[in-house]
Amino acid sequence: MSVSSFLVDRLHADRVGLAALRLLPPERAHAVALALLRRVPPPGRPPTPALARTVAGLAFANPLGVAAGFDKNGEVFDALLAWGFAAVEIGTVTPRPQPGNPKPRLFRLPREGAVINRLGFNNQGHAAVARRLERHDPARGVVGVNIGCNKDAADPVADFVAGVEVFASRADYLTVNVSSPNTPGLRDWQAGERLARLLDAVLAARDRGRAVPLFLKLAPDLDDAALDTVLAAVAARPIDGVVYANTTTSRPTVLHGRHAGEPGGLSGRPLAASTTARLARIRATLGSERALVGVGGVATAADVRAKLDAGADLVQLYTALVYDGVGLARRLLRDLAAAERSGREPDGGAVRAPTSPAKSA
Repeated sequence: MSVSSFLVDRLHADRVGLAALRLLPPERAHAVALALLRRVPPPGRPPTPALARTVAGLAFANPLGVAAGFDKNGEVFDALLAWGFAAVEIGTVTPRPQPGNPKPRLFRLPREGAVINRLGFNNQGHAAVARRLERHDPARGVVGVNIGCNKDAADPVADFVAGVEVFASRADYLTVNVSSPNTPGLRDWQAGERLARLLDAVLAARDRGRAVPLFLKLAPDLDDAALDTVLAAVAARPIDGVVYANTTTSRPTVLHGRHAGEPGGLSGRPLAASTTARLARIRATLGSERALVGVGGVATAADVRAKLDAGADLVQLYTALVYDGVGLARRLLRDLAAAERSGREPDGGAVRAPTSPAKSA
């Protein structure tokens, strides 16, 4: 997904740099941003002891994480942690490298603060990412790996098991991704016997190695009955937590710009209110013992606080970095810490009201 997120307040050129990157095609802008993140000295994570927390047995310096898709291949997780994020989720990573879907496959919707993507798990594969994770120092922050299956996998379950076997000894946690809309048939693994078989297989693989926390990432397009079925399967097993939610194939009634009709997964501001409301349902169903990570439309400290208040332990963001830059982490932490000290709600505006979904693209 496109990310224009490298120049920050410290360089006094954030907005200019972001505007310049947005003149580039989205995937080219993403590549340039990653290259600059590897070269621009980070300012370091600001101390926010009041925001620290322990989730699934892992120590997080604050509740902010980078969602999967930004650092697909584990190239800049150290830099992202140094810019202020407490956690980075690498991936999605598949056993074999794959190019993903044909281009163009990534589209900005600036008026909505949104992005549509149909990338299709483009990544360099297990071996390349595993080598980069050898430099991971847990003292710098939490690094998770989001695992998936190759598009042409003969046995998708075996691909997920391979992900556990490769990364359980290298990552701080793993996320099983059966919720992307851009790999045909992947979301079918969120239901019934398929889901049970997959969860049992990855848990058995974890039991054979290091007992790393294991999360399941879900789609926002599940109806209430389907969501309850998934949560029942999770509750019946020692799954450590749920990440909610991935991109949506639904569309608000109004999207603007020449790319508004592109098929793929929609992310960003339009998902804020609906994903936050669903978090409360998930928390009520799962109880307090399992981790819950809130994702979808996070752009302000008020958005973060809304997801935490709805029951999330941690919050991830991605699309907001396209429009606000990686310096957003420090700004959010500043606002959250100030609100914590004063006992008031953080600034940044209320979470946006949900919009009515139209027919799926």
